[in-house]
Amino acid sequence: MTAYGYFLSSEEFGPHELLGQARMAEEAGFEALAISDHFHPWNDEQGQSSFVWSMIGALSQVTSLPVTTLVTCPTVRMHPAVNAQAAATAAVLTGGNFRFGVGTGEALNEHILGDAWPEAPERMRMLEEAVRIIRKLFTGEQITHHGQHYTVQNARLYTRPDEPPPLYVSGLGPQAAALAGRIGDGFVTMSPDEALVEAFRGAGGGTKPVIGGLKVCWDTDRDRAVKTVHRLWPNEQLPGELAQLLPTPEHFQQADTLVTEDMVRGAVVCGDAVDEHVEAVGAYADAGFDEVYVNQIGHDQTHFFDFYRTRVLPRLRDRDAAH
Repeated sequence: MTAYGYFLSSEEFGPHELLGQARMAEEAGFEALAISDHFHPWNDEQGQSSFVWSMIGALSQVTSLPVTTLVTCPTVRMHPAVNAQAAATAAVLTGGNFRFGVGTGEALNEHILGDAWPEAPERMRMLEEAVRIIRKLFTGEQITHHGQHYTVQNARLYTRPDEPPPLYVSGLGPQAAALAGRIGDGFVTMSPDEALVEAFRGAGGGTKPVIGGLKVCWDTDRDRAVKTVHRLWPNEQLPGELAQLLPTPEHFQQADTLVTEDMVRGAVVCGDAVDEHVEAVGAYADAGFDEVYVNQIGHDQTHFFDFYRTRVLPRLRDRDAAH
């Protein structure tokens, strides 16, 4: 059975709003939480970007749901050893219910210290080395590491959970899916692409979890929902590698002028048609995903959670049972 979770958007909502959404998600019957890890929002209209490790600590005090970062880049902005300490503490605070989603990141967040932004193959090599360091530190042993990209000297984690948090590796293409299959405890990808799931499983992923997510905009007025998405999240419709390469929110805002409302209308579930929400979320289950995280765009969160609690989640679970 597929698990259905709620995706907390650190780019669009402030810390107190995110905590309120976490409570509502649990009350609505969502089974898990995911949270983004950004230094910047994608554009100024979104307007937020809280520190994910502070948020996970706060979430551990207001909800019992598992929490996953979707995803952290542990290679540039913060050293892998510091990420390992943060993840271990998060796992302790959540009672072992933290899953560490990691990926190769975006220049938007990772260039801020003045480091060069490597090309994709180099970023994947950096991620692989970072994962090795994090796993070694999760053992609780003192480690020293002198690698191609990172140095660790006499480091040991003293605050650790009984079991290390799983590392879910993100990827958008077949090479990244194969890397996730080789080094990850699970695979994260944001489109219901059965071929990527098969690439992950064939590269060593086997029966490990596959995690995905999507954005929707519930509203009683479909056209108003389209305008909300177009105002807040046009960047979701940008093609190719722009999301990984553009360095500032201003650059995204320039690129976003190419995105039309019709493009949004054809790509994002907008409105209150139950069948459309069920079909869009259910596509991930059909593609072999084990967990799907839904994010509501815009500030009408209360009605969204009521809609999913009463109309969408029961249909999804009935659908899974029938299959």
